[in-house]
Amino acid sequence: MTRFTAFAPVLVLLPLLAGCGKGEPAPEVQDTSVPDAIAGMQAGPAQAAKGQQIGTPNKDRVVTLGVLNKRNNLTQDLVMKPGEARRIGNLVVKVATCEKSLPWEQPQEEGAFVQAFVEERRSAAERLGWRKVFSGWLFKNSPALNVVEHPVYDVWVKSCAMTFPGEEALPAAAASSRSAAKASGNAGAPPSAAPSLTVSPSAAPAPVASPEAPSED
Repeated sequence: MTRFTAFAPVLVLLPLLAGCGKGEPAPEVQDTSVPDAIAGMQAGPAQAAKGQQIGTPNKDRVVTLGVLNKRNNLTQDLVMKPGEARRIGNLVVKVATCEKSLPWEQPQEEGAFVQAFVEERRSAAERLGWRKVFSGWLFKNSPALNVVEHPVYDVWVKSCAMTFPGEEALPAAAASSRSAAKASGNAGAPPSAAPSLTVSPSAAPAPVASPEAPSED
């Protein structure tokens, strides 16, 4: 009895010491793995995945997308290459290609072929699964032409990084053209200080004499 009484305080302190060692709970790690079924899926139709044949090869282009979560009003950017898929929570975004207008085309436009998948269910009886909610072109300067219609997520194009052959020489050619136009304009312009014309008094026209009034007889 005496031996048990001596160890009783130690038994009481053991749970307290164990609790002190735990500290704060570890933060929940968000799953960012893309499902195999989506990762192995072709990123859009063949013509979108191939991309146009002029300019930067399709595999080397870089598209920047904006993603909005309407539940918490959080926005983040996704920087991706064609064929890449990225997961944010229960949203997966996949890019097939991105395009932009040729340097001499007006108006300028940038776009990307995007697919969006959301893990959700339509009813409580339905099992949770991945569903394609969008597949098509999104345009930076004309967002109303095609939109991602989903109650939680919104996706839009911010830029398409690619170049065209000879595009590097365009700024230098434009500057040279402006300099030539300025030089030709200055050559045909009248001098800034034009000489003043002076008229000598002898060359001045004589005053016209007023007619004499008729005399009264």
